[in-house]
Amino acid sequence: MPKRLFAVDMGASGGKCFVGTFSSGTFSMDEIHRFAHDGLDMFIPDRSGAVTQRTVWDDTFIYRNIIMGLQAFRRDVADELDSIGLDTWGADGALLNADGDMLAKMYCYRDHRLDTMIDKVKACIDPARIYELTGIHFQPFNLSNQLLWLVQNRPELLASVATLLPVPSLFYYYLGGGRSVDSSWASVSQLMDAHTRQWSKEMLDALAIPEHIMPEIVAPGACVGQMHAELAKALDLNRVPLTATAAHDTASAFAAAPVEDPATALIISSGTWALIGKLIPEPITTPAAMAVNMSNEGGVGNTRFLKNCMGGWLGQELMRAWAVADGKEMAWSELDALTAEAPPFAALIDPDDPSFYNPDNMETAIAEFCRKTGQAVPADRGSLTRTVYESQALKYRFVNDQICEISGTQSRVVNIVGGGSKNGLLNQFTADALGLPVLAGPTEGTAVGNFMVQAVGLGIISTIEAAQPVIRAAFAIKEFEPGDKAPWDEAYARFKTMVG
Repeated sequence: MPKRLFAVDMGASGGKCFVGTFSSGTFSMDEIHRFAHDGLDMFIPDRSGAVTQRTVWDDTFIYRNIIMGLQAFRRDVADELDSIGLDTWGADGALLNADGDMLAKMYCYRDHRLDTMIDKVKACIDPARIYELTGIHFQPFNLSNQLLWLVQNRPELLASVATLLPVPSLFYYYLGGGRSVDSSWASVSQLMDAHTRQWSKEMLDALAIPEHIMPEIVAPGACVGQMHAELAKALDLNRVPLTATAAHDTASAFAAAPVEDPATALIISSGTWALIGKLIPEPITTPAAMAVNMSNEGGVGNTRFLKNCMGGWLGQELMRAWAVADGKEMAWSELDALTAEAPPFAALIDPDDPSFYNPDNMETAIAEFCRKTGQAVPADRGSLTRTVYESQALKYRFVNDQICEISGTQSRVVNIVGGGSKNGLLNQFTADALGLPVLAGPTEGTAVGNFMVQAVGLGIISTIEAAQPVIRAAFAIKEFEPGDKAPWDEAYARFKTMVG
C-alpha cells in the first residue's frame, strides 16, 4: 500500500506544499499549493516615542496557507496521510507564554535591530570560544544575536516567556502542540554545542538566556506528536503523525543532493541564499576554519561544513525595484536574454558586501559599490544582472578554495540543488568559474530532502544514504560542462582583491 507524506517547504520569500508518494520502491511528488510571503516593514514608536522600522513575519498568514495545502490534499488526493514534515529558513522564532499566546510579533532576520549585535555577542564571550563550542560563523541573524537583543532591550518581555519556538517548531505547535526542534535547525542558532548536539549551557549563561525557555532538541526523523484531534476533524483527516525533518531548509536540501562521493562533491543549495559546502563526518572548529567564517551545521548523520552567501536575493531585489519603477513585473525569460547578451566582466561585486544585505534599492547599492571600487557602473539591466551572476560564480569559487584547503579534500563536481538550479546561465558560469562539471537538480531539493528524512524516520527507507538511488531515479539531473577557464581566471584575480 502506498505511503503518502506531506511536506511544507518554507523559504524566506515563499512557501510550497507537496504530497510525496512511496510505492514499491519508487518515489514521486506533486506540488499542491504555493504561496508568496516576505518580511513586512512596519514603523512603530518605541517607549521613548521614537519611530523605529521593524521587519516582521506574518505567522497567521503562513499557517493559513499550510491549512490550505492540507485542504487541497484532502480535496484532491485522499483522506489519510502517513506523516507531515516542515522545513524553514534557519533563523527567527516566536515567544509564547504558558497559555500558548504569542507575546510579540515574530521579527524577520533582516530587521535592522540586529545590525550591531555580533559585536555585542562577542563582548559577552570570547569569539574563539564561541566557535570552539558551536562551530557556527558570525552572522547578524544568528539566534544568539536575536536572544541577546531581547535580554538587553526587552528584559520584561523575556521574563514572561514560557517557551521559545523556532520558526518550524511554531508551526508544528500550531498543528499538534509539540515544543521541540530538530538538531539541524538548532545547530545554526550559535547556541547548540556542535559535538553534544544539545544547547550549550556555557553559551546560554554567557548571554543570560534563560535555559528553561529553550525547546528540546531531537534528531531529524523523530516523531514530534500528531495533529490535534480537533484540527484533524475540521480538515476531515486522520490524526496525522508529525515528523521532525531536517527542519533547516539547507539541511534538507543537502540531503537531496545526489552525491556519489561526499569528499569530492561541492554542494550549493541555491535560493534566496546560496549555502556552499561539503558533507563531512565531524565538525571542524579549528582557528583556520574560524578565520574564514565557516560554519558547521547539523546534517542527517553528518555535518554540513559551509558558508552562507548571498544568493538569489540580489536578483530578486533588482526585479522588485524594476517592477515598482515600471508598474509591472518583467518576465525572467526577458531578463535572461538581456543578461546573456551583456558584455562579460564589465564590473564585479562582492555579493556579501554588507551594503547588499537589506538596501532600500539594490540597483543603487550595486552602482555605489562599483563607484567605490573604481569600476564603471553597469549600463543597463542585462549588465547589472550579469554582474551579479558572474560575481556569484566567482564567490562560489572563492568559498570552494577555502573549504578544500581547510578540509584537506578537493572538489571534483558541483551539485546545485534548489530553485536556483533552474538558472541555466548561472549554472554555466559556475562550471566555467570553477572549471568543474555542474550537476543541477533536483529543483525542489529542499522538499525532496524533507520527504527523504520523513521516510527514514518512518522506516520506509533504511538510511539517508539509501535515499540517493531513489532520488536519482525520480528526478532528471542536468549537467553543465566547463568552458574556457582563462577569462574566469583573470576575473578571479580581480575579484579576490575585493573580497580580501
